[in-house]
Amino acid sequence: MSTTIYIKTYGCALNRADSETMAGLLKKAKFEIVDNPEDAFVIIINTCTVKGPAEAKFFTYLENLKKEYEFKKIIITGCIPQADPKKLKGYALLGTSRITDIVQLVEETLNDNPIRMLKRKELPRLNLPKIRKNPVIEIIPICEGCLGSPCSYCKVKQARGDLRSYPKEEIIQQAKQAIKDRIPEIWLTAQDTGCYGKDIDSSLPELLKEIIQLPGDFKIRLGMLNPNHILEFLDKLIEIYKSEKIFKFLHIPVQSGNNEILKAMKRKYTAEQFKEIIKRFKSAIPNTTIATDIICGFPGETEEQFQDSLNLIKEITPDVLNISRFWPRPKTPAAELENKVPEIEIKRRSALMASIFQNISRMRNERWIDWSGPILIDEIGEDNSFVGRNFAYKPVIVKGDYQLGDKINVKIRRTSVFDLRA
Repeated sequence: MSTTIYIKTYGCALNRADSETMAGLLKKAKFEIVDNPEDAFVIIINTCTVKGPAEAKFFTYLENLKKEYEFKKIIITGCIPQADPKKLKGYALLGTSRITDIVQLVEETLNDNPIRMLKRKELPRLNLPKIRKNPVIEIIPICEGCLGSPCSYCKVKQARGDLRSYPKEEIIQQAKQAIKDRIPEIWLTAQDTGCYGKDIDSSLPELLKEIIQLPGDFKIRLGMLNPNHILEFLDKLIEIYKSEKIFKFLHIPVQSGNNEILKAMKRKYTAEQFKEIIKRFKSAIPNTTIATDIICGFPGETEEQFQDSLNLIKEITPDVLNISRFWPRPKTPAAELENKVPEIEIKRRSALMASIFQNISRMRNERWIDWSGPILIDEIGEDNSFVGRNFAYKPVIVKGDYQLGDKINVKIRRTSVFDLRA
C-alpha cells in the first residue's frame, strides 16, 4: 500500500502552484495524496511568511497537529523554513527553490531522517507533474523573487531570493498544455508579475502578447504587479488588456496614499503616479476591476497621513481592497523603526478603512445590476451555490445544476458588498 500524504497550503497563488507541483511529483512517485490530515501518514505544510498573522496561524496549526496526531510525520515547506529555519528545529524542511526535491525529502523523513533542504538551487520549475487543486484553473508561475532592494516591511526577498524569471518558451509550453487539457482559466502568478523578464532581456508585455495569440477558449488572470513596473509599459499593458483573452482585473498594490510613508516603505512610486495609472486604465477600459492593498499603522504614520490613504481609496474607488494592519516582520528595516503606532490605533484605522471601503464596494457592485452576459463557473460556493466570473473577474453567485467549467449566460438581479447575484 502506498504511503498517504496530506498537503496543507498557506499563502499566495505561487504557494498554491508549488503545492500542486509537489502533489504531482509525489503521485508520480506512487504516493497517495489524500484530502484529510487524519487519513495521512505524512503531513506537508506549505507556509507563508508575508504577514505576521499568516505565520501565527501556521504555528497554531502546527501545535494542534502535534497534539492531535502525535505519531504522524510532519514536513514543512515554503517561506517560513527558507526565511526562519531556526524556528523549526527538529523538522524536515524544504526551501522555496527546492520543491522538485520533495520526493527525496519524504523518503528521508519516512526513514526517520528529517533533513533540511534549504540551499538555493536553480531546478526545473515548469512543465512538471501536478495535481490541480481547482480542476478548471491552471496556475503558472512566471517568475519568483524580488528585483532590487526590498520594501522595508517585507520578508519576501528573505524567503524567495532575487528575481528569477522563467523562460518564456517554458511558460508558453505550460499554457499550451493547459489549453490542450481544456482548462478555461489561466493564472499568471509571481511575487510581482510586473518585473518579469528584467533578468532575461524580456518583459511582461512581450510574454502576454504571445500567450493571448495562442488558439483556444481560455482567459488569463494576471497576478499582482507593482505600480513602478506598470509605469514602464503602461500603454502596452492597456492595449494588451483590451484582448478578450485577458480578464479585466488589475491587482496593483498602493500600500499608502501618502508619499512620505511610501518613501519610508521604500516603495518606488508616488501616490500621484498610482492614481494616474488607475485613471488611464479606467478611461481606456471602464469596467476594469481594480484591486489594491493598504497597510494601516506603518511606523510614524500620523493621522493626517492615514487620512491621505482614506482619501485615496475614496478617490479611486477600488473593487477589491486588501487591508493589512502593520505587523513588524523580524529582520526587516521597518521592524527597527521607532514611533510605532499603538495597536489600538492601528485597529481603529483598519476598521475605519474597512467601513469606508464596504460602502464603496457596495456602490461599485450596484452598477452591475441588470448586466447580462456570460460567466465561467470556477468555484463551488456555499449553500448549494456556485461562483462564476464575468469578463471583469467579478464574482457572480448562482444556484442551479452546474459543474465547474460550465459557461452560462446570466442577468445580475442583486448585489452584496462582496459579490453579484444572478
